[in-house]
Amino acid sequence: MIDSARVAQDADGHAPTRPLRPDLQVIADLIPPGAKVLDLGCGNGELLEYLVRERRVRGRGIELSEEGLLACVRRGLSVRQGHLEEGLADYPSQSMDVVVLSQTLPYLDNPEMVLLEMLRVGKSAIVSFSNWGHWRCRLELLLTGRIPQAADLPQPWYTAPRWQAFTVTDFAEFCRRIGILIRDEVYLAYGRRVRVWRLKNLLSTTAVFRLERDQREPGL
Repeated sequence: MIDSARVAQDADGHAPTRPLRPDLQVIADLIPPGAKVLDLGCGNGELLEYLVRERRVRGRGIELSEEGLLACVRRGLSVRQGHLEEGLADYPSQSMDVVVLSQTLPYLDNPEMVLLEMLRVGKSAIVSFSNWGHWRCRLELLLTGRIPQAADLPQPWYTAPRWQAFTVTDFAEFCRRIGILIRDEVYLAYGRRVRVWRLKNLLSTTAVFRLERDQREPGL
């Protein structure tokens, strides 16, 4: 009889990796096996651990909170504590294959600088964020006159850290303005992948983009 209290182990002697959050799984699927990956604001290391164990990447992370850093250390991950801007500056140009920024973009004071630094350090970048252009956010603002919480970011506007609301359309225009190309885009609605290309800003709650530098733009 199988002991249900015993944790199964994989061939390497580790407990099997738990399923990822849907948006994190999308990010993982966009990263080739064996890539060199830098995960910015890696939190408790859930994504980075999955990438190291399941995708065999050579992964590093940067995390500001002491709680997140300790969680990563317990997972055996290579993570340093610090601000994203300072951490990125320490990496040589094109030293990583992929730089990841998951659900952190709304909290940045200078997103342009961070994205351009990500694409200096990495050959490509992957970002995910909640979409305030979703129809429920629009309806809530219309009916209540109050700033809505994004479906996948249930945090009031006044709690720390403070976020800046923006939409899928805002981000696409922002990338064009600073010379960044969107190579891949995946949209989710409440954790499920959706194909809503014409109505993506209206029907998606979360977006995941893979970005590259526009080589036609001087200085990038």
